[in-house]
Parts: sequence; structure tokens; C-alpha cells
Amino acid sequence: MNMNPITEDDIADFLLNTPDFFERHAELLAAVQLTSPHGQRAVSLQERQAEMLRDKIRTLELKAAEMIRHGQDNVVIADKLQRWTRELLLTRDAVALPGVIVEQILAQFQVPQAAIRVWGVAPQWASQPFAQDVSADAQAFAASLTTPYCGANPGLEAASWLGDATGATAASLALLPLRAGLADKVFGLLVLGSTDPQRFHAGMGTDFLERIAELASAALGRLMAE
Repeated sequence: MNMNPITEDDIADFLLNTPDFFERHAELLAAVQLTSPHGQRAVSLQERQAEMLRDKIRTLELKAAEMIRHGQDNVVIADKLQRWTRELLLTRDAVALPGVIVEQILAQFQVPQAAIRVWGVAPQWASQPFAQDVSADAQAFAASLTTPYCGANPGLEAASWLGDATGATAASLALLPLRAGLADKVFGLLVLGSTDPQRFHAGMGTDFLERIAELASAALGRLMAE
């Protein structure tokens, strides 16, 4: 004889495995009283289920609204990316490209600070400002980036390219390595900066930044030495 007491799990298993129980005892549904999550009043099982359903609907509505907002934000960013790309395609003078890249990032994406440096350019471009003052350490750091760096400004050399000699005004940075075609060789670095420490943070998505880096790299290929 089994002397073990019936547990709540036993009851739950019985109800799950006997779906017609409440069909045979429908009067129990009306008799069951539960505490409402929106107060201490007692409610029927049907009312409690209705409240749970309403809560689920509200949660789904919030998620749907968030998805719509993110979709709208992505459309806006994609439009800005297209306008920025168009300006690159319209730039016929190769030596003007670095300036156009930076100017249009400032204009289209409302980024407070931006700068660009490239190395290994053809001799006729070697004296240009965008080809100056990049240390071996900065080049090695750029080469180590497999994806754009987003985060706090730890005092990197690249931050000083933003117009402030010390780079101290940039609280957060996005560093976009520029690569020759699809190869691993890095030939430049595009730097975005902001006084807002949360404008560029470690948890942000980098898909659009990667597209910017790819397009900028392709455009700047005209400057590189053979």
C-alpha cells in the first residue's frame, strides 16, 4: 500500500494528463478563487486567465512597437548611408576623397567628430594631411581590429586626430579599420568621436559601421601605391 502523501506535482500531473477532468466537473471552474496580480482581491479562474491573456497581449504589443521603431530607425540610417555613398561616387578627384568621407559623415550621420588617416599611399599623395603622422603602433593597432572598435576613449593616438591635439574631448570612439578590398591588409583608420560617453559603446551593433568601412576602403583604393 502506497502511504506517500499526494503532492502538488501529483495533482498538476493528473490535471495535465486528464484534460477532460474540468469538462466532467465544470462547476469547479466557477468555484476556484485566485488572487489578482493587480490587487489583493479574489477573482475567478476565468477572470485570472483573462488577466494573464491581457498581460501577454500588452507584452506582445510593446515588442511589436519596439520592432517597428527599430525598423524605422534602420530605414533612416540606410537612407543616410545611401546619400553618403552617393557623395563618394560623385567625387572624381581621388585626393578629395578622404575629406569627402569625413565631411559627409559629419553631415549625414550627425557625428560630432571624425578624422581619417591612410598609409601606403602613392608617392604623389604622401604629403597630404590624411597621409601624415601615423605611428607604427597606431598602424599595428588598426591591423588588430577585426571589427570596428566602439567604446570609451582610453587615450589612443587616433583620438588626437579629431582636432583636439590631446583627443581629450572625445569621451567615446568608433574606430573603423580600412582594408584593401577583401584582403586582411589594413591601410587606414577612420575615427569617429563624441563627447557623449554613450554615443559609441561596446554593446552597440556595428553592421552599419562595417558597411561604411567597406565603402570607404573601396573608394580610397585609388590613392594606394601599386
